[in-house]
Amino acid sequence: MMGFASPHPDFRLAKERLKSPPQSPFDSVENAHQYVRLLVEAIAEAKSEIAADLDATEVRFAAPAKPQRRVEALRLVQFKLGKLEKHLESSSRLLNDLRTLRRLLFDERPESTPAGKNSAA
Repeated sequence: MMGFASPHPDFRLAKERLKSPPQSPFDSVENAHQYVRLLVEAIAEAKSEIAADLDATEVRFAAPAKPQRRVEALRLVQFKLGKLEKHLESSSRLLNDLRTLRRLLFDERPESTPAGKNSAA
């Protein structure tokens, strides 16, 4: 029967790698999470710009032809940005879950002192 006293060697290696400073923006879950959140913000901004451009194009050109094709293209861009935004929001939630699980596995939770208790006692 296998005991829990000595963790699996791969687990110890993973923990050691996490202790080393990140070499790139994607070396930590926190950095990846922050990057995805920035992408979500950029997409929200792009969506509002596309919506304004779409409104202006629809008002400016009422006749069919090339402007109608532009309207269709803008609507497609709007749709694709919406899908991308949903995927990135989902990715952000997954990264947050992974960050929480890593903290749980490696006991990385910051110690909180109970209310009214002095940590020096």
